[in-house]
Formats: sequence, structure tokens, C-alpha cells
Amino acid sequence: MTLDRDAALEMDREDRLAGFRDRFRLRDGLIYLDGNSLGPMQDGVQERVRCCLEDEWGRDLIASWNKADWYTLPRRLGAKIAPLIGAGPDDVVVTDSTSVNLFKVLAAALSLRPDRKVIVSERSNFPTDLYMIEGLARFAGRDHELRLVDAPQDIEEAITGDVAAVVLTEVNYRTGWMHDMKAITRRVHDAGGLVIWDLAHSAGALPVDLAGADADFAIGCGYKYLNGGPGAPAFLYVAPRFQDSVTQPLSGWFGHADPFAMASSYDAAPGIHRFLTGTPPVISMVALEAALELWDDVSLTALREKSVGLCEFFIARVEERCGAFGLQLVSPRQAGQRGSQVCFSHENAFAIMQALIARDVVGDFRAPDILRFGFAPLYVRYVDLFDAVEHLADILRTAEWDQARFMARGAVT
Repeated sequence: MTLDRDAALEMDREDRLAGFRDRFRLRDGLIYLDGNSLGPMQDGVQERVRCCLEDEWGRDLIASWNKADWYTLPRRLGAKIAPLIGAGPDDVVVTDSTSVNLFKVLAAALSLRPDRKVIVSERSNFPTDLYMIEGLARFAGRDHELRLVDAPQDIEEAITGDVAAVVLTEVNYRTGWMHDMKAITRRVHDAGGLVIWDLAHSAGALPVDLAGADADFAIGCGYKYLNGGPGAPAFLYVAPRFQDSVTQPLSGWFGHADPFAMASSYDAAPGIHRFLTGTPPVISMVALEAALELWDDVSLTALREKSVGLCEFFIARVEERCGAFGLQLVSPRQAGQRGSQVCFSHENAFAIMQALIARDVVGDFRAPDILRFGFAPLYVRYVDLFDAVEHLADILRTAEWDQARFMARGAVT
């Protein structure tokens, strides 16, 4: 694919999603390819948070739980996210973090399969998922085995008749590999187990169909492709067939059937609401609520089409311009096996990424050697990718990355 910059600009002019970019706050000159770590702020979020701070908390204080309807935020936001992940409006709530939500839904899943002791996941799954699995098994004093596979192709073989639950991230955070949710869920069910899907790199990046895949549980975050802000609350999904019968261990008062009765013992709320825990973080919630409003206007089909186009364009350009400098594609080459990110490995990946960031081309590094570029189709343009690759090629050609300032590592890498 040999394209000049004018051709990239023409592709942007023909982009059906081009208008959404103007709804994001992206400073001039910035090429932001890290929305799979933290999405940018949208217009409208600052004003909504200001209103919460000044008018609701600042003026009306505690009356805002009713007057501004703070109380229903977890359910309202869940209903907004539901269409993005193929769920019913009453099957999703926004609450806690992805880690805490995984603890809750995994505990619920294990309680439904008490005679099985194996939990399957990938060794390359996001570490917090693996840590939470280990922690739950250790805390509960159960003799569960965490069975880790080294390649996506090995997952189906690992799903045997002793498996209680399978915990997978639909799109792998390091490589961008996208699992076949429907096929794997069917395999798990055929073996008598349950499946939990982590949608951290799926929701807002590509169409997800939890109900169509017959998924049991799912979790996901609000600060990546959903652009809810740093540390935005997470969401969880529970299939309707389990909602009124399953229990979760963090039985906080917002999951009570009648929280303000102030009863001395716990009575679980009906449906998905029993998966709520404590008082929600209202300021973070209203920021996420404002960020979710634009999704009413987004075609998920167009989103996926552009995501695939961006990835294909980027891969072709990098291999054409940078192929002689030791970069190796680690993301799947086939679009159907790839999420909305492209990753290359290089022995000097950290320093190369720091050199890019110094030029206002922001991707990220994942240990030990991954250059990761995330493509949020609502604001990333083809010309951004053309220019990003030109910067990358120049950094590699001149060895600009080979400077002490690009080797220094902060607390967050």
C-alpha cells in the first residue's frame, strides 16, 4: 500500500465518522494513539462536572441524591452501555473497578459450580485479572487450580470437564488478539463451565454481542474507549438467567433490596442490582454519563469498518517505511482476529516510544518489548497515522531514541 499524505487526507474526507472528532478535546499537533489506555475528554463533560460540583453538591448538597437523581446513576449508566455490548438495559450496572467487579462475578460463577476446581485463563491476560483470580482462590481457602494457556489456540483444549470458569479478555491488551466470543462460550458451556469476558479493550472499540454469544458474565472499564476519564467507574454484566439466584460476596448496602430501611441483615436486591456494593462515586459517574451521550449517534458497524481500515493502513505503512529497523508485528495480521490496536515488538521499544511521545505522537509501551498503538475510530484520522509512521521512521533511521532522556522510566510506563 503506497499512499501519499494527500491520499490519507482524502480517506479522512470520506470518513463517515469524521464529525465525531470535533467533540473531543485534542490539542493542535497531538497525534493521540493511546485511547486504549485513557480516552480524551469530550466537550460537555467539563460542564456536566461543573454542574455537579457547583449546583448539585455545592448548592443542593444531600438533596441531590433525589433532586439530581444521583441514586440511579449505576443503573442509568449501565443502560447506556448495554447497547454497546449487546446486552439488555437491565442487565448491566456501572460500579466499582474492573478488578473488584471481576472478584464479584468470579465468586458468583464459582458458587454455581461448587464441585469444580479449575479456572482457565491466558498467561498473557491482563495481570490484574490473574491477580484477582489468585487472590479469590487464596482468600476463600479453596483448592482451585489456575490453568494458564500460552497461546489463544490452546484455549479450547484446556476447557475440560473439571473447569468451573474461564476468564478471558476478548481483546488481548498486549497483542490485540481478538477471541471468538461465541465459539469459546459454546465450548465452555458444552463442557459444563461458565465464562467471564473482560471487555476492557472491546467496549467502544468494536461491536460486542454478549446476549448473542450466550455469555454468562462480563466486566469492563469506562476510561478507555468509553472516554469516561481517569479511573472512571467500571461496568459488569450478568446474564438474566442468573441474576435472581446467584450471590456475590461484597454485599454492600447499595446491593440491598431496601438500602434505606437500614436493616441489620442483608437481603439481596432483585436482578442485576445485587451486584452493586457501596455508595457510587458521583463526580466520576456524572463525567462518564456525559461521555456516554455521544454513543447514541454512533453506528457500531461504521466504527468497526473504520477500525479495520485504520489498522490495515498502519500495518502497511509501518512495514513499508520501517521494515528495515527490526520491528516485528505481534498483532494478528487477519482483521477478524484483531481488535482496534496494532502492536510491534522491538528490543528498544521503551526508548522508541518515549522518542515518539517527545514528538507529540502518543502511543504506549508494554513490557517487555511492545510498542502499542490504539485506534479509537471516533477521533483518530488516517492522516494521523501517516504522520505517526513518518515520525517513527525518522526516529529509527536516525537512532534518535538512543539518548539517556528516552531511557529514564517513571513510576508509570
